[in-house]
Amino acid sequence: MASPVRHRTQAERSERTRELLLDATISCLVELGYARTTVHEICRRAGLSRGAQQHHFTTKAELMTSALEHLFRRLGEEIMTATANLPPGPERLDEGIGLLWRAYSGTLSTAAVELWVAARTDAELRRSLLPVDRELGHLTLEFYRRIAGPSVDEARLQTMLLLTVNLIRGLALDAMIGGDSARRTALLAEWKTLVAAGIGM
Repeated sequence: MASPVRHRTQAERSERTRELLLDATISCLVELGYARTTVHEICRRAGLSRGAQQHHFTTKAELMTSALEHLFRRLGEEIMTATANLPPGPERLDEGIGLLWRAYSGTLSTAAVELWVAARTDAELRRSLLPVDRELGHLTLEFYRRIAGPSVDEARLQTMLLLTVNLIRGLALDAMIGGDSARRTALLAEWKTLVAAGIGM
């Protein structure tokens, strides 16, 4: 006897609609850039009406920042899960920073740069984006604590984290404009060495 077909609840349908909109927004930001990303195009890619979009996100700024938050949370979950498989000792830090680079230099970095640049002259977007950026920082700090271990001084750890994040952002921007990949690899390798020495690993 066939199992009865399970219909999704209203909450599940609503969550699915949000995910479609957020994924379409990220896709537009990466492929088209912020200036050419319109709500109409987002809805078209998501296969949804403008009314469905407005039900979930009242402004374009809210949709944009929610999409970025959606993306980095998903990447954050993947990174935290991957932490369990990192080796012990100095190699743990080396691979951990490499993991951050791979996660934050791809789609997340491209979408974030589009929004950061736009936020310079868009006050509403800037107000929406700042809390999301802080949350990304908190998530990354927790990851850093896990790979560095409990013996590292907290102030020192936070300094190394901020330097790492800003280095990665700079290298990611270099990659976007076609910089030398060998130079980026060398700089990242040198930074791993400096971090290990800086926190005593």
